[in-house]
Amino acid sequence: MLLLPLSVLLLLRQPWRSLGAEMEIYSQKTLANACTLVVCSPPEGGLPGRDGQDGREGPQGEKGDPGSPGPAGRAGRPGPAGPIGPKGDNGSAGEPGPKGDPGSPGPPGMPGPAGREGPSGKQGSMGPPGTPGPKGETGPKGGVGAPGMQGSPGPAGLKGERGAPGETGAPGRAGAAGPAGAIGPQGPSGARGPPGLKGDRGTPGERGEKGESGLTEVDAIRQQVTVLEGHLRRLQNAFSQYKKAALFPSGLAVGEKIFKMAGAVKSYSDARQVCREARGQLASPRSAAENEAVTQLVRAQNKQAYLSMSDISTEGRFTYPTGESLVYSNWASGEPNNNNEGQPENCVEIFPEGKWNDVPCSKKLLVICEF
Repeated sequence: MLLLPLSVLLLLRQPWRSLGAEMEIYSQKTLANACTLVVCSPPEGGLPGRDGQDGREGPQGEKGDPGSPGPAGRAGRPGPAGPIGPKGDNGSAGEPGPKGDPGSPGPPGMPGPAGREGPSGKQGSMGPPGTPGPKGETGPKGGVGAPGMQGSPGPAGLKGERGAPGETGAPGRAGAAGPAGAIGPQGPSGARGPPGLKGDRGTPGERGEKGESGLTEVDAIRQQVTVLEGHLRRLQNAFSQYKKAALFPSGLAVGEKIFKMAGAVKSYSDARQVCREARGQLASPRSAAENEAVTQLVRAQNKQAYLSMSDISTEGRFTYPTGESLVYSNWASGEPNNNNEGQPENCVEIFPEGKWNDVPCSKKLLVICEF
C-alpha cells in the first residue's frame, strides 16, 4: 500500500512525464513485485518476516504516444498596424528571363528625306577593248555610181625648135647725087630719105613634136579612187560593228545621233556635267523618232530621265542648251504648268510612256546623253 502514495509523489515531482507513461511503469512494477504491495500472512506456525525495504526505481519506460490535441482557442482580434518601416535596399538583379517571341512587324515608317548628293567621283580609266563581234553579213552590192568628174588635162607637149631666121632684104637704092655747088657755109641737114623695100620672108622653122596625152594619168587616178572606195567600205563596215557593240545594251542610234544611258541618277546640273565630260550633251529629241529612242531607254529602267531643254533663261520659254527654241515637243496633258508647291519647275523630264513634264532642276533623275 505504500507504493501507491510513492507513485503519486513521483508524478508530482516529474510533471513533464505523461500520465500514460507513468501508468505503464506502475503496472510493470506491480506485476514484477506483486508480493511487495500485499502483506502476505505468514504461513501457519512460521516466523513473521521482516518488513521489506523499498525496491530501487525501475528503468524509465518508453515515451508514450502524444495525446490528442486540445480544442483550438479562438483567434484574438488583430492588433493595430505598425508604422511603415524604411525602404529596404534594392535586391540583387535576378537572372534574365527567356527571350520572348518576336512581336508582329509594325507598319512601314515614312520614307526619310533624301540625303545630300555626294561629290562626283573621278573618271575611271578606260577599260580594255572588248572582243570584236562576229563579222556581219556581206551587204548587197551597190549600184553603179554616177560618172566621175572630168579629169584635168594632161601636161603640154614639148615646144618645138625655133625656125632659122629669114634672109636679110636688099638695101634701098640711094638717090642720084646733085651737081657740086660752091663751098659755102654749112647748111642745115637734109631730109631723111624714104625707107628701103621690105625684104623677103624667111623660110619657117620645123614644127615641134606633139606632146603625150594625159589619159594615162587619169586612168591611174581612177584606179587609186577605186582602191580608196574599197578601203572606205571596209572602214564603214568595221565602224558599224563597233557602233553596235558600243550601243549594246543601253544605247540606241537614230540617224546620225546616238543616245546612251549613263547609268546614274543625278540632278540637272550634275547630269549635264556627266554628258559634257563624255563629249556629249543631255538627250535633246528633235523628232518623234528620236523621242521614241529615248523612250525605249527610259522604259527599260521604268524611271524618268532628264532632257536637255529648260526655261531657266526665260520663264515659260523652253530652249535647247544652245538657246534655240524647240522644234519638237511631246508635253503631257496640262504641262508645262510650273506648279510644284512653290518650287519653280524649270527643267524637263520624260516619262516611260514618252510624255514630257516640267520639274524642279534639283530632282534626281536618270541621265541619258546624246552624241
